[in-house]
Amino acid sequence: MRTRTRIAVIGVGNEFRRDDGVGWAVVERLRKRAGDGSFPPNTVFATCDGDPGRLIGLWEGAALAVVVDAAHAHPGTPGRVHRLELDAGRLDRPQTTSSHGLGLGEAVELARVLGLLPDHLVVYAVEGADGSFGTGLSPAVEAAVDPLVTAVGDELARHRDATTGERRP
Repeated sequence: MRTRTRIAVIGVGNEFRRDDGVGWAVVERLRKRAGDGSFPPNTVFATCDGDPGRLIGLWEGAALAVVVDAAHAHPGTPGRVHRLELDAGRLDRPQTTSSHGLGLGEAVELARVLGLLPDHLVVYAVEGADGSFGTGLSPAVEAAVDPLVTAVGDELARHRDATTGERRP
């Protein structure tokens, strides 16, 4: 059995649909931080429009996949972040939905059936305020970006520490 070591961090959305670009904004800031060596060297940062086939291709063979996506909730609180983990091959359905026609849940289910899930999947879903055409995030969603960058960085560090047997203070 081969050990997986690759890590995929995927920002899902559309940077030209205002808050739907939150995943792209988080990945862009993480890419800038990646140069300082704080992330495992086998970490890949990518963006995706949410197409299930493309998502599966990005996380296929990964030990860890972290996905950041915009979400709609009813009632919603713009900027609120939901953290979900894959459990036994199924993603718990949150009270939010993806801002895409086919959601992340469908991609997970398809990947499960095809045997293409990452070993561990963490999803950060950010409730948006504005999905209209245009660039730039609403103030509430923009305020969530830096904490999300920190949270994803912490996910990567926990994964590294778990795989190397190190303990963080």
